[in-house]
Amino acid sequence: MTADFRPRVLSDDEYATIGDAIVAGAGEGLRDARAVDAGTVIELIGASGLRGRGGAGFPTARKWRTVADNCTPLLPATVVVNAAEGEPGSFKDRAIIRQDPYRVIEGALIAAHAVGADSVIIATKTSFTREVERLRAAIAEVDAQGWTDRVPVTLFTGPSEYLYGEETALLEAIDGRPPFPRIAPPYREGVDEVFEDAAGATSDSRSAADVQMAGPTGESVAPPTLAGNAETFANVAGILRNGADWFRELGTPDSPGTVVCTVSGATARHGVGEIALGTPLREVLEQIGGGARPGHEIVAVMSGVANPLLPASALDTPVSYEGMQAAGSGLGAAGFIVFDDADDLVAVAAGVARFLAVESCGQCRHCKDDGLALSGLLEHLAGSRSSARDVDQIGTLLEIVAEGARCNLATQQQVVIGSVLTLFPDAVRAHADGALAGVEPFLVAAIADLVDDRVVLDEQQRTKQPDWSHDAVDSGQWPADRFDDPRRNG
Repeated sequence: MTADFRPRVLSDDEYATIGDAIVAGAGEGLRDARAVDAGTVIELIGASGLRGRGGAGFPTARKWRTVADNCTPLLPATVVVNAAEGEPGSFKDRAIIRQDPYRVIEGALIAAHAVGADSVIIATKTSFTREVERLRAAIAEVDAQGWTDRVPVTLFTGPSEYLYGEETALLEAIDGRPPFPRIAPPYREGVDEVFEDAAGATSDSRSAADVQMAGPTGESVAPPTLAGNAETFANVAGILRNGADWFRELGTPDSPGTVVCTVSGATARHGVGEIALGTPLREVLEQIGGGARPGHEIVAVMSGVANPLLPASALDTPVSYEGMQAAGSGLGAAGFIVFDDADDLVAVAAGVARFLAVESCGQCRHCKDDGLALSGLLEHLAGSRSSARDVDQIGTLLEIVAEGARCNLATQQQVVIGSVLTLFPDAVRAHADGALAGVEPFLVAAIADLVDDRVVLDEQQRTKQPDWSHDAVDSGQWPADRFDDPRRNG
C-alpha cells in the first residue's frame, strides 16, 4: 500500500454531527449530481468502474441504468440501502455507519436522482441499536439541511435472520412479509403491497414474486427498486466530487477503488480497515489483523460463508474480484475469518453447515432437509463418531442440496463444505477413522460487536432452532411453514 493512501469510505475520525461532515465535504457530491442530468451521473459512475460491495461485485452503473430504463412517470423507483449486515466475519457496513452515516445517505440520494426515485429507504436490523440511533439522528440532520426536500429518506428496521440481508428477502420484509427470498428477474423487485397500472388494475398478492417489472410502455404494475449495499453507496459522493479518474487511482482495472475489510479469527487482533483493491491478502491480514497469533501459523482463510476457503499457499492472492476468483474463491463482503494450526477445519465445516441449515427459510425442500442432514453428518464427523460411509453420504448430499433453490444459501453449503473436504482430506479421514479426538462444531455466527480489537459473536446463534425460534425443543416446522407461506418450493 502506498504511503499516501487515505481512506475514502471509512473515515479516520467519527463525525459526531453533520456539521463535522460538511467541513469534510459532505453534501458536495449531491449538489454536483443535481446540477447535471441523471444520465450524466450514471455515465460517471460507469466510468469509475464502481462495483457493488455487498458480495457479488456487480457493476453499479449497469444496475442503475437498468432501473432508470424501467421507470415510468406513473411508477417511480425506490432506492433501498441494504444495511442489514449479517454475513459471518463482516462488520464493515456497521463500522461505516458508526463513523459517517451521512456518506451513505448522500450516496443513496445521488442514486435516487440518477434513477428517478421518489424515496429512499435505509433497511437495517432492529438489533443494531447503535446504528439505528446514528441513522435516525443523521436522517433528521440531513432533513434540516434540505438534502431530502426532493426525496424523503426513511429508516426501516427488520429481523435478525441471515436471509434478511439477501436482496429479495429484504424487500419482502420491507413489504411486511417474512424475509424469504423470492424468484424474480433482476431489478424487478417492488416495495409496495398494492400495485396499480395506468388502467387502474391492481395486484394485491402476498408476494410480489410473480409481478413483472415496470417498463417504458407502462404495461406492467410493479415499480422497479434499486437495492444496494451500504458501502457501495458510501463510495458514490466521492466519485461525484472528484471524478472517475480519481476513483481509479487506487485498485485494479477490473476492481477499481478501495474495499473495507473485516479480519477476525486466529489473528493477533481483530478489526475493520480500508485497503486498495489488489492488495495481497497476506498484507491485509497483517495490516488489519496483526498477522498470525504468536506461535501459530495460518492454514486457511474464509471470506464469509459464501466462498470456498483459501489455503495458506494462496495468501499472496490479490484482494480483488478477479484475484480472489482466480484463486478459486471470491471476495464476498471482504469479511475474512482466519484459521490457524490450532483450529480443526472439520469442526469449521460442521459449524458452517449448521449455520446455513438453521438460517434456511424452508421454502426449498432440499436446502432445508438436506442442509440439516449435512449438518448432522458433519457434527458426527467432527465428533469422530462417523465412518467413511458417512463421508460418502456427505458428498451425495452436497450434490443435491441446491436443487430447486431460489437463493444462493444452499450453493454456499456446496462451495464451503466442498472446499474443506478437498483442502483438508487428511483431517476428514482422521476424524472418520477415529484417529482424532472429537470436537464440537465451530461457532459460526454474525458479529454482534467489535470491542477492544476483538469481535463479539452473536451467541444467540448457539440456541437458534431450524424453525428460527430459540425454544428448548424444535417445533419440527420450517420457517416457511410457521409463517404459513404459500410459496414453499418442493
